[in-house]
Formats: sequence, C-alpha cells, structure tokens
Amino acid sequence: MDASDIIGLVIVIVAGLSLIGLSVPLLMGRGSWLIAGYNTMSKEEQEHWDGPALARFTGKILLVIGLLTVTLMPVMCIFKFLWLTVLYTVLVVGLGVFAAVWCNTGKRFRK
Repeated sequence: MDASDIIGLVIVIVAGLSLIGLSVPLLMGRGSWLIAGYNTMSKEEQEHWDGPALARFTGKILLVIGLLTVTLMPVMCIFKFLWLTVLYTVLVVGLGVFAAVWCNTGKRFRK
C-alpha cells in the first residue's frame, strides 16, 4: 500500500464512522430533521407522520450502512477484492431501495 491508498482508507473509515455517529441520535428517535423529505415538509404535514419512529428506522438503516462501510471497504482496499466492492454497492443500494419502499408503503409511519 502506498500513501494514496492509506489516505483513501482513512477517508473511508472516517466516512463510515460519521455515518455511525449520525445514526445514534436517529436511533434514539431524535434528529428527524436529518431525514431528507421529512425536514422539508410543513409543520402541518409533519403532524401526520410519526417522526420518532421514522427516525429510529432511518437510524437502523444508516447504522447498517456505516458498519458495512467500516468493515467491507477497508478489507477491499487492503486485499484488492473487487467482488467486495460489488457486494458493498449492491447491499447499500438495496438497503436504500428497501428503506424508500418500506417507508412509503403500508402507511407504517403515519399517525
């Protein structure tokens, strides 16, 4: 590994730890203002949604993505496993699609 690989590895680890750090207030049901779409709604629209439950669900998704970033990406960088990059991408995109569909169907987070 040369210097640019180490710098990239540090950036990936910091990004993953940042995602994990952002998930903590969401897991506690706070910080719903971090959720895109929810924070742009008017106060009247937000009253129709269960903000703390939505924040906890978003925190769980964000925690999983952060943990995947901290674990899979460094292994891929160190051992040059291309298939881990593909796996990471599929998992993150899949989680994003799952979260969007889950939140917007079935009125799970409606009051």
